[in-house]
Amino acid sequence: MEALKLEDRYTYSDYCKWDDSERLELIDGVPYAMSPAPSWRHQDVSVGFIYQLRSFLAGKPCKVFAAPFDVRLNADAGDDTVVQPDIVVICDRSKITGTGCVGAPDMAIEILSPSTESRDTLVKFKLYMNAGVREYWIVDPDKKTVAAHVLDSGRFYVSHYSETDTAPVHVLEGCDINLSEVFMDV
Repeated sequence: MEALKLEDRYTYSDYCKWDDSERLELIDGVPYAMSPAPSWRHQDVSVGFIYQLRSFLAGKPCKVFAAPFDVRLNADAGDDTVVQPDIVVICDRSKITGTGCVGAPDMAIEILSPSTESRDTLVKFKLYMNAGVREYWIVDPDKKTVAAHVLDSGRFYVSHYSETDTAPVHVLEGCDINLSEVFMDV
């Protein structure tokens, strides 16, 4: 997806003034239009992850949220990046605001769509790594795979999982995601 053709760079303050009828992300001061409503596959996979994460987190301090949910990755610096991962897990409740998260969530999950694949796998990959997101999963609903990236010493290390695997969530000790349940109807 291409950046909107606008001349200036923007901040979170500008972002808050924009019309809510069009979903946008702001990356390094440049607004990007998000695709229209995700496909049913995308939604079904998202629900599968959220169900398992929410069940695991019941009674625990961490919370799971689904898009649209603003994540301000550099709120203390230029505050010019606001992304909306498909799913986030946040364990530091002081980061949770009325409409999103200030700072890096502990985990972000992006479910690929044809219109967002390059942004999710390239641009957001670097953003999340540089912001200190401790775990970043890239989910391909068509191939029924997960690339789970775990941050260690400023770098992401990846493990690959398929639809028959159980994938451990490293930022949530004891949490394993049964991918056959996530992908069962896709």
